[in-house]
Amino acid sequence: MVKSKAKTEPTPTELGYSMPAEWERHEATWLGWPHNPTDWPGKLDTIRWVYGEIVRKIAPGETVRILINNRQEQKRAQVYLKQAGANLKNVQFVLHPTNRGWTRDSGPIFVRRRTARKTDTAIVHFHFNAWAKYDDWQKDRRVPETAARLLRKPIFNAQFQGRNFVLEGGGIEVNGRGSLLTTEECYLDPKVQVRNPGLGRAEIDETFKRYLGVSNILWLVAGPVGDDTHGHIDDICRFIDPKTLVLIKETNRKDPNYRPLAENWDRIQDLRLEDGSKPEVIALPMPAPLHFDGYRLPASYANFYISNAAVLVPTFNDPNDRVALGILGDLFRDRPVVGIHAVDLVLGFGTLHCLTQQQPV
Repeated sequence: MVKSKAKTEPTPTELGYSMPAEWERHEATWLGWPHNPTDWPGKLDTIRWVYGEIVRKIAPGETVRILINNRQEQKRAQVYLKQAGANLKNVQFVLHPTNRGWTRDSGPIFVRRRTARKTDTAIVHFHFNAWAKYDDWQKDRRVPETAARLLRKPIFNAQFQGRNFVLEGGGIEVNGRGSLLTTEECYLDPKVQVRNPGLGRAEIDETFKRYLGVSNILWLVAGPVGDDTHGHIDDICRFIDPKTLVLIKETNRKDPNYRPLAENWDRIQDLRLEDGSKPEVIALPMPAPLHFDGYRLPASYANFYISNAAVLVPTFNDPNDRVALGILGDLFRDRPVVGIHAVDLVLGFGTLHCLTQQQPV
């Protein structure tokens, strides 16, 4: 287990570390092989084939590190990946039992510093607790420790006044220049899925700044209906370069998402980047509502993942798939934008970005 850091020990920011943007060069992408049937009821085998397609698209540009429960499961995973056409030479299995496969939230969050002599990275441990909602998180919480040992990286224990600080990777979005996006619904709700009881905006802002090397915190309001995380930013708004954002927009006034998403559009008009400039904001459409067993699913084109080789975009057998792919294709000119079928993935209340975590060079 990670030992508690002394209060006087320097934070990542004090040592010159900061969190890079996702579009910056990766050494690897981390995934957790799917095994928990409650995440995708009746669809687990289908999901493994979707993982095969994800790895096939990412592996040409970087290593894919896959958390695996045991060696027997690794052998089965290799069969899926090989049949999917993935490049197994760029796949590394990491033996670490997990509760679930949502590596964006439980996996290692990397920070980086550059000096005249070298560039190095470290990991910040943000103490995943299953979105303050589920009881089975103990294995997932230890993933950053395993990553630090495997990679021989320093690991920082995120705390506020001596108490462990909880954060998920899907709850933050950075531009790599000092600005960080998050939502009030996720981290400031005083009653629902409270990650850090007793902490308000000022305390959370301070912790972001101390551990992620950011200087400018931007708060949107809320996310789409059906989001199991209660407002993760990666279903709502994403940086695609240091000064440009895409923000989901619902045009149907009768849809339950219309009002909360419209509030985000109102809010973002007043937000400014770290240099005082106003970001360019481009609308991403929403797919038509998707339901499963009476539940509205959080289907969103904003849950794309930027890998070295391609930008992977969730698609939903919807006419707006083409619109979203076209918008993102115009914005990302340095790598192809490809769709990944996500109708089955979103049964787990997340898609591509929720499953992946980047390790910067």
